Amino acid sequence: MTRRGGILALLLAALALVVAAVVVVVGLNRADNQDTAGDQPDPGQSSTQDASPEPGPVASPVECPASTVQVGNSADLSNALDAARPGDVIGLGPGVYTGNFAASASGTAEQPITVCGDAESILDGGTTDDGYVLHLEDSAYWVLQGFTVRNGQKGVMVDQGTNLLIQGLTVTTTGDEAIHLRKFSTDNRVIGNTISNTGLRKPKFGEGIYIGTAESNWCDISNCEPDRSDRNEIAGNTISGTTSENVDIKEGTSDGILRDNSFDGSGIVEADSWVDVKGRGWVIADNAGADSPQDGFQTHEIVDGWGTENVFRDNVAQVNGPGLGYSLKPVRDNVVECSNTASAAGEGLSNEPCTSG
Repeated sequence: MTRRGGILALLLAALALVVAAVVVVVGLNRADNQDTAGDQPDPGQSSTQDASPEPGPVASPVECPASTVQVGNSADLSNALDAARPGDVIGLGPGVYTGNFAASASGTAEQPITVCGDAESILDGGTTDDGYVLHLEDSAYWVLQGFTVRNGQKGVMVDQGTNLLIQGLTVTTTGDEAIHLRKFSTDNRVIGNTISNTGLRKPKFGEGIYIGTAESNWCDISNCEPDRSDRNEIAGNTISGTTSENVDIKEGTSDGILRDNSFDGSGIVEADSWVDVKGRGWVIADNAGADSPQDGFQTHEIVDGWGTENVFRDNVAQVNGPGLGYSLKPVRDNVVECSNTASAAGEGLSNEPCTSG
């Protein structure tokens, strides 16, 4: 055989090996698709399977930026919050910071004010009967990141806060709700927090995340007007052990996003769903919930015109309860897309047919 012929033979042999490999991979992919195709639920159909829902993605831990102010005790933290200026990074050393902490300064988009620690940096209110463990008021462009908040009547309270990022906190053991945005708090993000063990003072007020203000309190909080805590994003949080709703979205709030959260309703005793949407124009997408005393997700029209124009999309509701995956009250202008699923829901997917989106 000539040298040229030998090279040609080697090339042909290599080509044959590549073709064979491609055929094997394609065959395996086809086999995988055939094996799993029967396991896919029809869009929007209720199922009796008890497979646990996949939780929404939780934000990966983010390292603290370099501190400009390092604190290690309660007095130092209070002083740092009082003196905070744009660009400050308040680093929390490990330990227990006992007290109720408050701040009212503002950062800027380019230079936010950051308070950062890890799970061993613990803000402790000392009692679940009274006080806010951490209260931001009239504040903008803050980052609260990584630390633990516990033992207050309320965990993190935000009044008139804008462009805040509350990220990667552990908020637990509260008398009432864990995280609350109210009094015209807008354009904030509550991302990747772990919330548990709320409602130890009054189970009725034991929400995990609470957006806005109930109409009955508008005259106390928002000058008798709707509390327009608008355009807030609640994403990637893991919420369990709440005595009331995991997330309560109040009348008066608009245009928010609730996505990629994981809900556990097994501790609910003073509510009947993981999520109650009384606001308008919210998108509720890609959340996963398990174990509710009644329904998975609900809307309610507490005030005329509110509790409407909300969209549910790509949520997974393992209800394990007697009600619906998605209960719309009122039905009008609320949408449950057929990409949502519900399992072990006694009354099925929804009280209205799903839409194709």
